Amino acid sequence: MPTENRDRLAVARYGYTLRKTSPMNRARKVTGLAARGVVLAAAFAAAAAPPYAWAQAPAEQPAAVAAPAAPAAPQGLSESVAAVVNDQIISTYDLAQRMRLLIATSGIQPTQQNIAQFQREALISLVDERLQLQELRRQERDQKMSIVATDDELNEEIADMAKNNNMTADQFVASLQGQGIGVGTLKEQIRAQVSWQRWIRGRYGSRLRVGEDQVKAAQQRMEAAASKPQYQISEVFLDANRVGGMETAMTGAAQLINQMQQGAPFPAVARQFSASATAANGGDAGWISSGEMAPEVDAALEQMRPGQLSQPIQVRDGVYIIYLREKRSGATASVVNLKQAALALPQNATADQVAAATATLNTLRGQVTGCGDLEAKAAGVTGVVAGDLGEAEIKDLSPAFRQAAETLQPGQLSEPIRTAAGLHVLAVCSKRAAGAEQVTAEQIESRLFGQQLSMIARRYMRDLRNSATIETK
Repeated sequence: MPTENRDRLAVARYGYTLRKTSPMNRARKVTGLAARGVVLAAAFAAAAAPPYAWAQAPAEQPAAVAAPAAPAAPQGLSESVAAVVNDQIISTYDLAQRMRLLIATSGIQPTQQNIAQFQREALISLVDERLQLQELRRQERDQKMSIVATDDELNEEIADMAKNNNMTADQFVASLQGQGIGVGTLKEQIRAQVSWQRWIRGRYGSRLRVGEDQVKAAQQRMEAAASKPQYQISEVFLDANRVGGMETAMTGAAQLINQMQQGAPFPAVARQFSASATAANGGDAGWISSGEMAPEVDAALEQMRPGQLSQPIQVRDGVYIIYLREKRSGATASVVNLKQAALALPQNATADQVAAATATLNTLRGQVTGCGDLEAKAAGVTGVVAGDLGEAEIKDLSPAFRQAAETLQPGQLSEPIRTAAGLHVLAVCSKRAAGAEQVTAEQIESRLFGQQLSMIARRYMRDLRNSATIETK
């Protein structure tokens, strides 16, 4: 699997939209940290038109409040303790700084109702990052190797972000400071995320193997699902266990929906709040079919129209927010890609001639493994002509070929088929639903690899949390 595909699906999530209150600031897009898709915009339109329609009537919008004042740098004992993670302190200054960064990067307007949500999410993120860095430091000691990103590496990342934003590094840092965010706050978040991603990928990436049988099984599921309605969606998933219970998740989801309706960008919200693996891509889950997600989500999608944002959707272990981008009906026709090996026979050929040609093609069938070597093997048999018939809908094939195309699976060969032109052996190279998105085996392998790596990372973090001593003040 290409390394860039693995990087793209690895567990670290990034994506920033830095917001200033002045609507006159011009948005800029940053593509620094290219493999992790970092986005920086130095603007927030105060009266932007809502980008999403509602699947249901929205609740009354909460009044906006000023963001928490930027705390001064701590002096002496002026700061207090917000949490302790295995004897390592998270100060109230750390928490306030992370809240500022979270507010700026999510594009969400702070309100009286959602300040507690920002504080909760900021604290959860800080605790997770402390656990990650503690584990990485331990691994460094045990493995006697360098894992944690150095200051020089962080400076390179920030310089790259600044360059892609048409800024110098000094200007970039000044833009953070202008919003009350110390550059050290951003560096520590980058340090934890980059280092953790590198460790997970390095430790487990080389061990993971996606088998050919897994890829084929996924292809078959996609083909079977192609006849069902399909939805192109973006998602935010709030894990009830992570945020403190289902009631908290439902309340938080409602607040996020209100803010997205007011203009907060869905991708930025997904990157900062979603517990799904798609958070790394701004919540983009691509095309899905009915039955791939929880029944509660399927039921909501059936009632939605493209461009709509769902209400909170409660499932067994959390709450979804779904943005339906496109919708299409399930395909009813099938498309097949064929190759053939043929012997020319006149329509009035004798029974002996037909029998001889059949024996020749059956011998060839025994030597061929599929579409990959059909033409090469056929070239060694006198009188046999092989070639690619291309892709066509099964319903458009001649009756003699149609039955074989319907019954054969990709990689299989037909028995010799008699037509007016001669005798033919068909090889089915691929089969899909008409209108369905074509996904290569490599893309499926990459997706499965990313899912497995993400699952490993979640379990790793769960074990670290369960074994840690965490005290919040």
